[in-house]
Amino acid sequence: MSNKAVKQRLKERLVLDGAMGTELEKLNVKTNDALWSANALIDNPEAIYQVHADYFKAGADIAITDTYQANVDAFAKVGIDHEQAIALIKSGVKIAKQARDDFDPDGLVAGCIGPYGAYLANGAEYTGDYDLTFTEYQNFHQEKIEALIAAGADLLSVDTIPNFAEVKALVKIIDSLPDAIPYWISLSVKDPETLSDGTPLTEVVSWLAKQPKIAGIGINCTKIENITPIVKLIHGITDLPIIVYPNPGDIYDPKTKTWTTVPHLDTFNREVPVWLTAGANIIGGCCRTTPVDIEQISKIIKK
Repeated sequence: MSNKAVKQRLKERLVLDGAMGTELEKLNVKTNDALWSANALIDNPEAIYQVHADYFKAGADIAITDTYQANVDAFAKVGIDHEQAIALIKSGVKIAKQARDDFDPDGLVAGCIGPYGAYLANGAEYTGDYDLTFTEYQNFHQEKIEALIAAGADLLSVDTIPNFAEVKALVKIIDSLPDAIPYWISLSVKDPETLSDGTPLTEVVSWLAKQPKIAGIGINCTKIENITPIVKLIHGITDLPIIVYPNPGDIYDPKTKTWTTVPHLDTFNREVPVWLTAGANIIGGCCRTTPVDIEQISKIIKK
């Protein structure tokens, strides 16, 4: 599919998939270390395929690759050399594409790029508490982005970005590539008005809305209750596609790399129609969501 066709599809109402890591845990993949779900790229690609397949069967139109935590530096820490690391990143796209081809030939595969904070594996993707130069961000992100594009991703899903300087760096990196593909930037927030690093969300969204090549703005891995005011904020600034994929509101412990279930005050069944009315058009789930959740979202969007 051409870049133009992908950007046009992103303006439609589409269903995004759900959590990867917590679904892999159900398939006995180890996720409580610095590599998190990327462990499965090394020794259990069949489990990744199964998760993608389950989401496509549940009605997802877009699969996000299992590469959020996959990067050259992280793999190096466990003894994986540069060439093999790039191959593993590319394999995340190939697995998702195979599931797409088997269950929904019209589906899209989004190559996932996580923040530098995820590599730190200390919860910094929820605080934005790091300060890198543009060159440092480029050295960390660009090679992975190029690998995802080379492997044939239809678009890039830039997830859980908590730091405004990193937002700007990622946009500059992607926009400068001669073979760049459509992408969205999805933000990690402190609250409905503030990026995780403390920057006012209106400032971030206003800046993103002026970038000529961006294909959408998202919000992910925040509790369901935060979504409606953020969608209204984004929609009040730009007509770009709005992508939302919250978690159910459970609590993550970055030290143990585990989640604690808390009572869920809200549901997808109740809120998805509200989000659609507010201006969101691509909806899925993040950590702790399941194929059952995606099936519920699909029934609402596609009814």
